[in-house]
Amino acid sequence: MRIRNISRAITCVALLVAAAPSHAITQQELIAKLEAAGYTMVSDIKSTAEGMVARAIKNGKEVRVVVDSSGQIKEQN
Repeated sequence: MRIRNISRAITCVALLVAAAPSHAITQQELIAKLEAAGYTMVSDIKSTAEGMVARAIKNGKEVRVVVDSSGQIKEQN
């Protein structure tokens, strides 16, 4: 019985580790990703439920961008 409980606990921990993101993006990585996509003057970086949110300039206008957990960049007005 005790071995079964230990086995279940190990299985649960393994599932939690597999489901968790393996690497959270740092601010430096976020800036590099946005600059590579054509954004400049990245500022006001915050972590939210949506992902990493920042203000930046693209094509001469200020935009709010979100980089979600999959690395997708989305502009918001």
